[in-house]
Amino acid sequence: MDTNFDPVSLEEIVARALREDVGDGDVTTDWTLAPDAVACARFEAGQPGVLSGLEPASLTFRAVDPGLQFRTLLADGDQVEPGQPIAEVRGAARSLLTGERTALNFMRHLSGIATMTRQYVDAVRNTGARIVDTRKTTPGLRDLEKRAVLHGGGANHRHGLFDMVLIKDNHIAAAGGIAAAVHRCRSNMEHSGRRYDIEVETSGLDQVEEAVRSGADWIMLDNMSTGEMRTAVGRIRALAAADRSIVVEASGAIKLDRLEEIAKTGVDVISVGALTHSAPALDISLNIRETA
Repeated sequence: MDTNFDPVSLEEIVARALREDVGDGDVTTDWTLAPDAVACARFEAGQPGVLSGLEPASLTFRAVDPGLQFRTLLADGDQVEPGQPIAEVRGAARSLLTGERTALNFMRHLSGIATMTRQYVDAVRNTGARIVDTRKTTPGLRDLEKRAVLHGGGANHRHGLFDMVLIKDNHIAAAGGIAAAVHRCRSNMEHSGRRYDIEVETSGLDQVEEAVRSGADWIMLDNMSTGEMRTAVGRIRALAAADRSIVVEASGAIKLDRLEEIAKTGVDVISVGALTHSAPALDISLNIRETA
């Protein structure tokens, strides 16, 4: 499922980022530059990667000074090479430098996520498995981070607690088992009039079989070995009725070097929390090229 991006949310994120950085004024810039100074600066990549974050960067400069002109030279999702120009911003030099760090923070962080996602997507290309993200995001930045995953070629899992049922180990323990948890969710779904897929997290073959028989739509194979995953996928396909499609998800600290072998077990989806919680920032700089 793809995230529903809220433009109002983006404006709030940018405003909050500027408040924490600028406060009641950029004293360095205001005290070193003449009020009428004009400049043109260019964003450039320092390493190969995939772009994301151009929209919040543009909005940052617009929020600082509506008179600044921001021009993109590439688009989110584009591959960028070292030294390649990404975008230009032109206008009042004071405003340009005041928005510089916040715009760079957005672009570097989000491009890092897009770049890491592309690496994972490339590793499973032509296997039939999809790379998806998780809810392990930076508080307040989930919309942007999940959009960056899309720019990298990945897909979004559920956006939050409100748009899918995912019964995890603690739900199972508190509800008294997988069957009880799934049954209660189905019953409450009927009464609420809302319809969601139900996913169950499993850690062994016994739980996998119980999840299939309980009517789960998705089954997560959590922290299993490659061999266990292969066996579990075979068991799920064998137990499911011919007219019933169950999505099988692999999860659990999955590293890049395991991706291909995991994809070949027959899973449909591989969820990777590291895409949003551990992606290194992409090296991007903003350099002034002209002044007046």
